[in-house]
Amino acid sequence: MAVPKRKTSKSKRNMRRASNSKYVAVGYVKCPQCHEPKLPHRVCGDCGYYKNREVVEVN
Repeated sequence: MAVPKRKTSKSKRNMRRASNSKYVAVGYVKCPQCHEPKLPHRVCGDCGYYKNREVVEVN
């Protein structure tokens, strides 16, 4: 059975774990109707429009 010869330092351990935190946040786009930020390819939560059509009625 394989056993490590030396203890892994906290620095090495944390460097290995840090590679998972390099993800980039999702970019936002401006809604063409109300100019509020929204996720791309999604219905706008403020006005309910998608591709210049009202898809969801928002009060």
